[in-house]
Amino acid sequence: MAIVDRWLLPDGVEDVLPPQARELEEVRRRFLDLFESWGYDYVIPPMIEFLESLLTGTGRDLDLKTFKVVDLLTGRSMGVRADITPQVARIDAHSLNQDGVVRLCYAGTIMQSKPDTMLSSRTPLSVGAEMFGETSAKADVEIVSLMVESLRSLGFSPIHLGLGDVGIFRQLLDSLSLSESEQEQIFEAVQRKATAEVRELCNDLELSLQATNLLVELPGLSGNQEVLLKALNLFSEMPGIVGSIENLRQVALTLSDRFKDLDIYFDLSELRGYAYHTGIVFAAYVEGVPEVVAKGGRYDDIGEVFGRGQRGATGFSIDVRRVAEAAKIEVDKQQTVRVAEVPEGEENSLWEKMQQLRAEGYVVLESGSANGHDFELIFREKNWQLVQGEN
Repeated sequence: MAIVDRWLLPDGVEDVLPPQARELEEVRRRFLDLFESWGYDYVIPPMIEFLESLLTGTGRDLDLKTFKVVDLLTGRSMGVRADITPQVARIDAHSLNQDGVVRLCYAGTIMQSKPDTMLSSRTPLSVGAEMFGETSAKADVEIVSLMVESLRSLGFSPIHLGLGDVGIFRQLLDSLSLSESEQEQIFEAVQRKATAEVRELCNDLELSLQATNLLVELPGLSGNQEVLLKALNLFSEMPGIVGSIENLRQVALTLSDRFKDLDIYFDLSELRGYAYHTGIVFAAYVEGVPEVVAKGGRYDDIGEVFGRGQRGATGFSIDVRRVAEAAKIEVDKQQTVRVAEVPEGEENSLWEKMQQLRAEGYVVLESGSANGHDFELIFREKNWQLVQGEN
């Protein structure tokens, strides 16, 4: 192996260097400050924990993305987190174990054994907010509003918001007597919007004409508000699904009133996170970024899998690096001061002056030579003074 190869990083893993690192920290800080103003308490889950809790209730997709190791102390399997949401749900269920509504937020690096897309990082910085203990449409509106407001705080406008509800597909499948493998086949075909394949599967499974038509129509239910009217007519004989559609419509109306620059479209066959989402799902896109920058949804069953019974849960996460690159955040540049020669006996007065300047917001370079600086700190007329530097 060549010496240079020893310092190569794996594909999808990269350093974040100046000034990008400071820009990422600025975005992260803005988000967390915003979350706090909305009542969300900050938590810091561990980078690694036992697989049983890390993957509980998350489904196969997250399992495949999780790096796995063996704990030498216990011999048990551990995983490096590929998603922070399950950890926050565990904190709500066990570490806090409180009644009523709990709002939590987080920020941290996750590690994925395979990226979401070919160009995605395998170590993204994820920031998000989660609400537990509330199942109403008001909670859905709050969490989506916070996600939208987070993106608007970086100057993004317009924001394109996709809304769906995996509960519609779940309820539709629950009304049929299908095995798990048969449901999986239909799920994959609907997710790919392969309507001809959906119809063929329905015929092979000898489903009724009504069930077949509903499943075939579902992938085409995407577009503007008219899609919901069509869906209400299509599922008029299924009250549970009608309720889900009405909830989706109410959420969209409230969001449209709050954010005039929000472009909302619907996709009732959007099954992202189907393994653990139970209701409304959403994703945000911004100009200049072809991929999703923020996403989330409702996952009410998480309380049950963590042993707390039915407990409402909804939340979202944002890829900080992706939005920071697109937002082109301008971080205020601090003025730099280079210390010139120190007269004998003035070491203490220099230290006091440097500390004063740093408290005032200057960057003070005490040693070494600087490539460029705004001011020089020199001792003149028995006082330390700032004089114009090289910049």
